Amino acid sequence: MSILMAERLAKSYDPQDIFWDVTCSVARGDRIALVGRNGTGKTTLLRILAGLEQPSSGRVHRAKGLRIGYLPQGASLTGEGTLWQAMMAVFEELRALEQRLHQLEVRMADPAQAEPALEAYAPLRERFELKGGYTYQDHTKHVLMGLGFDPAEHDMPLSHLSGGQQTRAFLARLLLESPDLLLLDEPTNHLDLQAIEWLEGHLNNWEGTVVLVAHDRYFMDRVVHKVWELAFGELEVYSGNYSHYVQQRAERHERRIKEYQAQQEFISKEEDYIQRYMAGQRSRQAKGRLKRLERFKRDELIDRPREERTISLRLHKPLRSGEKVVWSQDLVVGYEPEDPLFRCPDLDLRRGECVALLGPNGSGKTTFLKTLLGEIDPLAGYARLGASLKIGYFAQVHADLDPNSTALDTILEVKNLPLGEARSFLAQFLLTGDDVFKRIADLSGGERSRVALARLVLQRANFLLLDEPTNHLDIPSQEVLEDVLDDFPGTIVLVTHDRYLVDNLATQLWVIDPETGTLDVFEGTWAEYAELREREEQAPQARQAKGKWSVEERQERREQQRARREEEARRQRLSELEAEIHQLEKQMASLHEQISTASNAQEAMRIHELGVIYSQLDAELQERLDRWAELAA
Repeated sequence: MSILMAERLAKSYDPQDIFWDVTCSVARGDRIALVGRNGTGKTTLLRILAGLEQPSSGRVHRAKGLRIGYLPQGASLTGEGTLWQAMMAVFEELRALEQRLHQLEVRMADPAQAEPALEAYAPLRERFELKGGYTYQDHTKHVLMGLGFDPAEHDMPLSHLSGGQQTRAFLARLLLESPDLLLLDEPTNHLDLQAIEWLEGHLNNWEGTVVLVAHDRYFMDRVVHKVWELAFGELEVYSGNYSHYVQQRAERHERRIKEYQAQQEFISKEEDYIQRYMAGQRSRQAKGRLKRLERFKRDELIDRPREERTISLRLHKPLRSGEKVVWSQDLVVGYEPEDPLFRCPDLDLRRGECVALLGPNGSGKTTFLKTLLGEIDPLAGYARLGASLKIGYFAQVHADLDPNSTALDTILEVKNLPLGEARSFLAQFLLTGDDVFKRIADLSGGERSRVALARLVLQRANFLLLDEPTNHLDIPSQEVLEDVLDDFPGTIVLVTHDRYLVDNLATQLWVIDPETGTLDVFEGTWAEYAELREREEQAPQARQAKGKWSVEERQERREQQRARREEEARRQRLSELEAEIHQLEKQMASLHEQISTASNAQEAMRIHELGVIYSQLDAELQERLDRWAELAA
């Protein structure tokens, strides 16, 4: 059953048409990804579906009472209160109900008010429980924790949150509101890998409907089962996840090319026949064919299938480096000796390898890269770079680009090319015309990323340090970058949340664990690492048979085992508390029944006694619930 239908939508910003004749529908429970190049109108279409923007023509039909939640790009949650207060504002009605229940509990202890209070209490309590009254605070903590907020940050004023934190807070509140339809524009922006994985699980377990715009291919593979592609102003629908969409898109394009070629061959043969026989004995047949061909061209002619322009990226073959590219001993990374970010086992990176450096936001990934580059001194130990290295560094948020320099000047700093050649070179990165004279500060995020990649190509490096290289790149550009890096004969250290890229490129993983303050070396692919994590979650003693652990790593494993034992004890206590809570609720239900069936005239004293016991049990229940909430958090 459709909960939203769009009929023949068109949108233009004079004189430019963004899209036209877009028809689509959203059924209850759908998981849909809206994909397309940057600038094709994905955000505009999402805003029209949300009712925040009007189409130039066409209509959107929404089911009666449909509740829509919309996450814009760069969303920010602002206000006067704290993060926790902003989340609790979602449950104002529930909290009012909670306050009313508390007032009734006080009245129930008074014999003069016990009967009417009890009569009002039972249906109110049932309504409170059905609405999640006993779990909403724990649910809120779970969502905040999943999106990367520590309990210590819950009392932070909203005005003190960073831009990324405000976006995550906005998303958290949206998830807590639990609308019927979620429209999410780049929901994985500002999320680290752990938070992205949590969001995947949350959306997969959620009963509502989702339409999202994303550039995270792995995320779409795990979450969606339908893809809308917006290209050349038109919308096409594909079934399945992102990988299925890629395959179907290629098959459709190949089929359309064949249909177009067959059509052109048919037209050519018909025109040849007409030209040969129009003035001869078969002129009658030729004239008939001419009429049919004109009618065919008017009614049935198909255009040549179009292909989107994409960046032309090719890394020139670099000079050969030494065999050992990076090695370290007793390396400690950070800024403050008394509070290091993490300690490393002895690292050994060889020529031709690609290592993915993974860890939560703020765990020290960029600091580690700067330590390798010599921009930051290690707190202890050392890290060495091998011989004959030429380093290419792609900085996160393009911090190495001068915001006041033009795109053209930025690449000329790397190599002094003739002006025409430099402009042709930038055109390969889809920067043409007056765009090359724009300041870096005035370019979009995607344009800045392409300028940074252009500089990287000119550096002819044999050792690449790439800090979030796919940020702001649309999917076709990500695919080109992935292919180029896959063919690169040098060595790569890759910092990214893009699991698709990691899975296809990385030969080993360096994983930072902020809780233990260590870096773990895993020799294998992302798929193998994900399998190992899943196996360890199911069986704590499991480990990869060919894993090689140093002394430090074995110590870390022991710490992890200790943490798991503590976690098992915590879960056991949670189970015990849940049993106690269940028993108390049963006792309270029995008391409630006794009070309800008691004779008002003859057993007033008995009602009062039962009410006192009920209040005592309720206090014990609240105490157990509070302890359960602490352990659950």
